[in-house]
Amino acid sequence: MARREAPQSARAQSGSFGKSSHSLAAAREERYAFLTEWYDPTAALMWSFQLFYYPKDGSVEMFDVKKHQKFLKRVKYNDLDPKDLYIGNRVNVLSRQLNLIDYGDEYTANKLGGKKERTLAVIKPDAIIKIGDLFELIHAFDLIVTKAKMTTLTRMSMFDLFSSNSVHLLSSGPVVAMELMGDDAVSVWKKFLEYVETTDALREARAQFVMDGTESFGHGSVSLAAAAKELQFFFPAKNDYGPPNTATFTDSTCCIIKPHAIAEGLTGKILNTISEAGFEILALQMFNMDRANAEEFFQVYKGVVPEYPGMVNELCSGACMALEILDTNQEQSFRDLCGPADPEISRLLRPNTLRALFGKDKLKNAVHCTDLPEDRVLEVEYFFKILDG
Repeated sequence: MARREAPQSARAQSGSFGKSSHSLAAAREERYAFLTEWYDPTAALMWSFQLFYYPKDGSVEMFDVKKHQKFLKRVKYNDLDPKDLYIGNRVNVLSRQLNLIDYGDEYTANKLGGKKERTLAVIKPDAIIKIGDLFELIHAFDLIVTKAKMTTLTRMSMFDLFSSNSVHLLSSGPVVAMELMGDDAVSVWKKFLEYVETTDALREARAQFVMDGTESFGHGSVSLAAAAKELQFFFPAKNDYGPPNTATFTDSTCCIIKPHAIAEGLTGKILNTISEAGFEILALQMFNMDRANAEEFFQVYKGVVPEYPGMVNELCSGACMALEILDTNQEQSFRDLCGPADPEISRLLRPNTLRALFGKDKLKNAVHCTDLPEDRVLEVEYFFKILDG
């Protein structure tokens, strides 16, 4: 078990690196402050740092909270997206996975957290075929999908949470449950479900997603209190069990949408491309990978490909999405759809593949797919049995 090197109260113990220093810095330049935790696997220690982010030039600096001394001098860091700065998220700063556990001062809390809410969204069974379009529309409405899972629900498990009509709809087949975060997320998602026709985008959404002409395509929490209760049901604390995933572990292969692609809002486009190519998504779930898990998953590449350390860094740099894909197509395997690992080569040789369309370089190449046939089920099991065990 890791020993924790952390203050008892995050903001209270931030001392001169928190409120007092910020009041001086704010007069010169805007700065956001966060209390973070970083697990050092070598020393088996949990360290606490203050992370400062300067939006003017995208630079960062870090202070060791326990030692009250600078840990990282201010440096330009282009790999940190301001949209990722919210409590509960994990960001990667110079190969360190920092868990954002609290705001470091009142200015940051008021500036970034004042209107931030979390709500539950559930996509009902007959709308799952449009899941890619829904992810794109969610992104367009400035909502962030922080958790997602395809699951099956029993009527008995839902009676304390939903109305009888919702229970009937949501127990008729697989659903996709999501935790959405954003400004006024509860009311934004409620308006989304009610199809308030104020824009062409909403009118188009109504025509596209309402299957029977009378009911919406999903469920949304009615209040923050309801959202907290419903999110706990679908996404419980780490040691508790939520509804089961839908993985079959039969005639399937593994696909991972990498963190950079999720951060860039490409999830919906990638899911649509997979569906349009004729592949069925059997299971879907978002994960925040610990470095040890990422190293274990990519162990087969260690010492074989020079990109191994970078592959690990990318996989644990933020949320990824694991997919189980039905792969029985005799004319095109799912690996063929992904294309060569290098997006530049993909764009030359296989321009319609996932990596050609959405990849940036050999590390940020949009997706991982299973290379060897004998590893297909093993990789699916790693995510949907071991990590979601």
